[in-house]
Amino acid sequence: MSFENVQIFKTARRLLTGENASYLLPKEMLSLKIKRPLIVTDRGVLKAGLIEPIITLLNANGIADIFIYSDISAEPETHIVQACCNTFDQNLCDGVIAIGGGSAMDTAKAVAVFSGETKPLTELFGEDNVAVRTIPLICMPTTAGTGSEVTNISILLDVQAELKKGIVSNELLPDVAIVAPELTLSCPASVTAASGVDALVHAVESFLSNFSSEITRSLSIGAIPMIIEALPIVYKDPDNIQAREQMATASLMAGLAFGNAGVGAVHALAYPLGGQFHLSHGVSNALMFSHVMRWNYSACPEKFRDIAIAMGANNAISLADSGSYVVEKIESLCEAVGIAKRLRDYAIEQKDISELANAASGVTRLLRNNPRELSVQDIEAIYTEAF
Repeated sequence: MSFENVQIFKTARRLLTGENASYLLPKEMLSLKIKRPLIVTDRGVLKAGLIEPIITLLNANGIADIFIYSDISAEPETHIVQACCNTFDQNLCDGVIAIGGGSAMDTAKAVAVFSGETKPLTELFGEDNVAVRTIPLICMPTTAGTGSEVTNISILLDVQAELKKGIVSNELLPDVAIVAPELTLSCPASVTAASGVDALVHAVESFLSNFSSEITRSLSIGAIPMIIEALPIVYKDPDNIQAREQMATASLMAGLAFGNAGVGAVHALAYPLGGQFHLSHGVSNALMFSHVMRWNYSACPEKFRDIAIAMGANNAISLADSGSYVVEKIESLCEAVGIAKRLRDYAIEQKDISELANAASGVTRLLRNNPRELSVQDIEAIYTEAF
């Protein structure tokens, strides 16, 4: 008996979506028996005033012992996870609630599996190096982009290696994900832009992935036109709740897709940019996006035609024209939302390219998903084109 064709779809164990879904948090906490939560967030979310009404809501539902950890950086380092774990342990917390962008959620997911662990956090990097999680975990994204609320991975910065690395395990899948557009209303324009392009990268790369399926491709291709339409709207009109909900839904769909199909070379080449130059994940992806797509086109032109049509091309577009259409659409979208085009715009120098290429070539967990195999020399050429 063969099980080669069996597919397992991974996501959060319970998923709440739609406007005002955030108000159901107390009910979800009750079902998980969370009475002393640690809220993991960042200073930007605190400053925006998103946490205060949530605390008021919890207090009104009899939850008084609430603790907050907000010292989260744009690219969370391993020592941040350790400090957050200390806060969880010292206050005898019994559940973790992530309220923020990908950094807050990735930190919270790591805390949920690392608290009480005896081995070093760095030994959790890789696939399935995590013990069974016993700490309840709820994720509530405040950006429409990362999809971390429904994925089984936590991306952290290994400071010593100057490289972002992943803890990959189904134990990282949250018990509950609450995707509520009202939580994204205060998101700054620059974060809206970077996280929105990140969501598009997730949709496109998961569609092209060597490990995509009928299910993931449907989610990927469905998310693409939603992002193309809604992202410029929310960038210019941040209070547009309908467009915010469209972006939140599209980001979720792309997250479900890449959480199962994986992402590829865009992410692999973006990782060293975050690790060595501390660029945000969304900006790093945006910088590499169109350049990697130029290289990938020859490996799967039929898929590029599907993507081009999803991005707005005429159904009769030829295979030959589809690659350039996709690249131009990506570049025009990034320009429309104010993301610079070139590595040199972020103080990266040409002498850095060789080291970046060597680091990216080691991200084999992602490169194996990419439709075109890339050598170190290929990767160096892509960085040179992006420079």
